[in-house]
Amino acid sequence: MRDVETRVLDAIDETEAVNLLAETVRVPSITGTAAESELQHRLSALLTESGMDVDLWRLDLDDLRERDGFPGTEAPRTEGYGLVGVMGGDGVPALALQGHVDVVPVGDLAKWEGSDPFAARITGDVLHGRGACDMKAGLVANLAVARAIHRAGIKLTRPLAVHCVVSEEDGGLGAFATLARGHTAEAAVITEPTSGQVITANAGALTFRLEIAGRAAHGAARLEGVNAVEVFFPVFEAIRKLEADRNRDVPAVFAGNPLPYPIEIGTVQAGDWASTVPDLLVAEGRLGVRLDEDPAAARAAFEEAVRSVEHPWLKENPPAVTWPGGQFASGRLPAGHPLLQEVRQAAADTAGVTLPEAAAPYGSDLRLYAAAGIPTLHYGPGDVRHAHAPREQVPLPEFLRVIRALAVLAVRRCAP
Repeated sequence: MRDVETRVLDAIDETEAVNLLAETVRVPSITGTAAESELQHRLSALLTESGMDVDLWRLDLDDLRERDGFPGTEAPRTEGYGLVGVMGGDGVPALALQGHVDVVPVGDLAKWEGSDPFAARITGDVLHGRGACDMKAGLVANLAVARAIHRAGIKLTRPLAVHCVVSEEDGGLGAFATLARGHTAEAAVITEPTSGQVITANAGALTFRLEIAGRAAHGAARLEGVNAVEVFFPVFEAIRKLEADRNRDVPAVFAGNPLPYPIEIGTVQAGDWASTVPDLLVAEGRLGVRLDEDPAAARAAFEEAVRSVEHPWLKENPPAVTWPGGQFASGRLPAGHPLLQEVRQAAADTAGVTLPEAAAPYGSDLRLYAAAGIPTLHYGPGDVRHAHAPREQVPLPEFLRVIRALAVLAVRRCAP
């Protein structure tokens, strides 16, 4: 390694990074809440301390909703803040490190070990808590890189940017706003959890809402009514068949994944009285978008599958399909782009590991950066199987390995 690379590695304060991760997890920054904004302001101060020029701005939600490509939202939102720090050099940043500050709700508290999902509990070399994996470990890794470069006194000849965004979990509004503000880069690494891989492509995910009509009647005279729950069954079967059809002949980059384009029903609500035949069922879920598929084509395929169900009642009373909430297209790193090998080489040189390339079945901010012409991939600490779960956790040795690899990558791109 060059002297400048050794200097940045020596300047990484591992204890500081772990403590900062714990502090960040303790902020309950659930999507759309005031704590999300609170964390952005905390991070703004830390980026300033790291020698970065900081742009912290309040999002104009009305303006963003009117823009082409608005990604949709699911959580109620009255405010949000964008945050970007830039250090070194002039012109377009040679690298942007991106992470989101928001986390999903905690779910059933009884399922968590310990009393507080935001306690940042450490057992052995693993940190537990909501957001530890998705994705505050990656978020803090980005900040630790900037702090190490600043601490080492390294003069970057090309700029490094750190993007901290809100609202990734419900559509990507924060990334959309950051790009709309004019922040860009020659390449970007999103430090989502990648389970020891480099993710170069994301499938998409579109939130749908189904309304199935029935006919109300007294439960004691149910034959006079039509149960909306009962007529939902053939619709659900049609959705499962569509899912199977859409997961045939998947790209090789999904090797080992038996279901890269899942379709799932996440919520079902029906009826308003125990002794009444329910006359409405509302179901919401997510539709997987195939790589390079136009989201409009995915919506059309879903609507056709639902509309074509062979059922006499549904023929006369077709289900209503709408598309609220997050609308994630697919995205990928351009084939042959050097960023993939640069990340792999940095990981090999700092930890002696070989990172396999893979694709992910979920949507992310990658597709927004790719659509803006910024070659982007995922590489970050944690296993996505722990995300959104009461067992959410991140191994601290992996967290520190990622910091070291990203620090070398940043120096190589920004101080060539």
